[in-house]
Amino acid sequence: MKIENIPAEIKCKSLKEAKDEINEILTKLESKDFDLSKAENMYKKLIYLNKHIENLFKIRSKEISKS
Repeated sequence: MKIENIPAEIKCKSLKEAKDEINEILTKLESKDFDLSKAENMYKKLIYLNKHIENLFKIRSKEISKS
């Protein structure tokens, strides 16, 4: 998945915001009262958030390497 495919609402999140949202989604998915009809959209959002975090780490890693 390329960074261009990540929705703008996710690309603008900080690392902490993305991490917090992932934790919220995981808590909902692990809940016994979870509505399975929402699972697919939540899973897709998890993938986007994870890819966004991965991209943030790559950018930071390149910055550190240049130093």
